[in-house]
Amino acid sequence: MKIVLAYSGGLDTSVLVSWLKAHYSAEIITFAADVGQEEELDGLEAKAKATGASKHYTLDLVDEFASDFIFPMMRANALYEGQYLLGTSIARPLIAKAHAEIAEKEGADAVAHGATGKGNDQVRFELGYAALAPNLQIISPWRMPIFREAFPGRTEMIDYCKEHNIDVEASASKPYSMDRNLLHISYEAGILEDPWFDPTVESNKAMYKLTVDPEDAPDEAEYVELDFASGDCVAVNGKTMNPAEVMRTLNTLAGKHGVGRVDIVENRFVGMKSRGVYETPGGTILLQAHRNMESLTMDRELMHVRDSLIPEYAKLIYNGFWYAPEREAIQALIDESQKCVSGTVRLKLYKGNVTTVGRKSPFSLYDEAIASMEGVDSDYNPDDASGFIRLNALRLRRRAMTQGKPKNT
Repeated sequence: MKIVLAYSGGLDTSVLVSWLKAHYSAEIITFAADVGQEEELDGLEAKAKATGASKHYTLDLVDEFASDFIFPMMRANALYEGQYLLGTSIARPLIAKAHAEIAEKEGADAVAHGATGKGNDQVRFELGYAALAPNLQIISPWRMPIFREAFPGRTEMIDYCKEHNIDVEASASKPYSMDRNLLHISYEAGILEDPWFDPTVESNKAMYKLTVDPEDAPDEAEYVELDFASGDCVAVNGKTMNPAEVMRTLNTLAGKHGVGRVDIVENRFVGMKSRGVYETPGGTILLQAHRNMESLTMDRELMHVRDSLIPEYAKLIYNGFWYAPEREAIQALIDESQKCVSGTVRLKLYKGNVTTVGRKSPFSLYDEAIASMEGVDSDYNPDDASGFIRLNALRLRRRAMTQGKPKNT
């Protein structure tokens, strides 16, 4: 049997290499995805092989992640439950895709992952495998009673590593878990499981990796201009960039000013509520700039139709349905809506805040003459409003005359 394991080199996956090899009498191939986590990926191959893997892959997926996953999602202004910018969620379909491709290349019988049996990632990964490699066997050790009985906690895993001479740096306790990629960092579990705990206290400041505390941010505001073409940011402060470069640049700018922190209790797909703390600095800037570019260039009714789909689109990504036909159909409408979303937005960054202070576009639907309150001649005739109002009021008048006035009056 041949198994391809998603591998990080941490405690859990180091145990899994050895345990899967012994339990299934299998050849283990390990795979790590570089999606911009900026964590040390060097040395993973040697570590995986020392633990029992026959082969290792580390794939640079950063550019693909930015261009084919982050940017299409940003065109939709996607927010899960109105707050979460879906940083972890949007990386999972790409990782699943690469995982399945390696399994196919290697002629593997199965793929395995170390996602917990209580989380969303198990769902996201496995829905991706199902859509892209439906015949692959999927092994999820944390859903196997025999594995959970052997490893009820980190102490048992550390003891297992010592017994099997597996070199891992781990302690018996950890204050929180962290997941990082080009779009964000998430923090959850441990001390954060108490929804009343304040993670911004002085003793916990070191937790945040991408943003300074807004209270410690510069006392002088900084301006940044983003150029858009068909809904995608193509330049920052006049410098043309590819999507990954845009994200790195905006992460640095926003992080410097404490922009992009979110602390929420969200509804996991598996049914429970979960507290998460997120840093999404560049994404926060990009989302606001994109929304304001649309405000100038997108037709009102088209915007309202698209906006009505945002909650469903965000839920599909959060729940792991990136490769589902309904997500693809919504994406087609979103991308069609972006044809004229081109121009420049100017933002002001100051102590955790992003303020839009300018926008311009050759496709602008804003007509200063029409909008002006100064009596300038334009295509708008105030006299037309009388009939417009009367027709819209017709049903309200009929209701009041035949059924009575509305309640609470």
